[in-house]
Amino acid sequence: MCRKRALLATVLAPVLITGLLMAGAANAADKPAKAAPPAAAPEPPRKASPAERAEMRRADPLTRMAFWSTEAERDGRDVEAGVGLAQALRALGRYDEAADAAARLLIVLPDNYDALMESARANVARGQGFYAIEPGRKAAAQQPRDWRPLSLLGVAYEQAKRDDEALVAHRQAVALAPGEAVPLANLAMHLASSGDLRGAEATLRQAAALPTATIQVRQNLALVIGLQGRIDEAEKLARQDLPPESVDNNLAWLRAAIGQESPTRSWTAVKAGG
Repeated sequence: MCRKRALLATVLAPVLITGLLMAGAANAADKPAKAAPPAAAPEPPRKASPAERAEMRRADPLTRMAFWSTEAERDGRDVEAGVGLAQALRALGRYDEAADAAARLLIVLPDNYDALMESARANVARGQGFYAIEPGRKAAAQQPRDWRPLSLLGVAYEQAKRDDEALVAHRQAVALAPGEAVPLANLAMHLASSGDLRGAEATLRQAAALPTATIQVRQNLALVIGLQGRIDEAEKLARQDLPPESVDNNLAWLRAAIGQESPTRSWTAVKAGG
């Protein structure tokens, strides 16, 4: 009897174990699977603090370009980053890239005043004034008392060879800000490019006497004086602000240019401020 019991135990043991395993598997299948814990939402990229941004505004253009490029990648709607990047690129002479940076910002913020202005500046800076007209007009419509978009429009119209509209825009900018040197200087250089050197000189002298006059305004005055053949007077004025080698190069250009009916107007002559 004991031997039979032992034999039955030996036979039944694997059956019981298998049954228990199968029952366990069945019970496991009957139970609903536990839901996986929800994945944690990725944290938004950290933007630079106001203090870091304020410090960066005082940095050199190359450093600013790298900084604002990172900030703009973090948030394509960040106006300060997009405009800061375009300004830094423009300061580095990378005008096509500056125009592209402003255009990217305008895709998401098509009516932003600062982005419109930077788009106009960048396109004028690369000599593509035609493409500065639309953003310049939109900016002028938004801020009708601001002389800067009108002065930019004046240069843009010149580059697009729309001289009548250029003169109107320059005069409107001067009317809005008679105490600002830049719109006067832009008007003067338009007069010079149209052949009115005497009118340009008178307007530049008015601009140069203002507290807001820059070195560029005084150098434009020297240029216009020199184009009228008064090289000695132009040299004296130029040497007040520029190193000797720069003055020598400018005087060589002036001597070669005397006799032309009108000077070539370029963006480097006057940069609208703001």
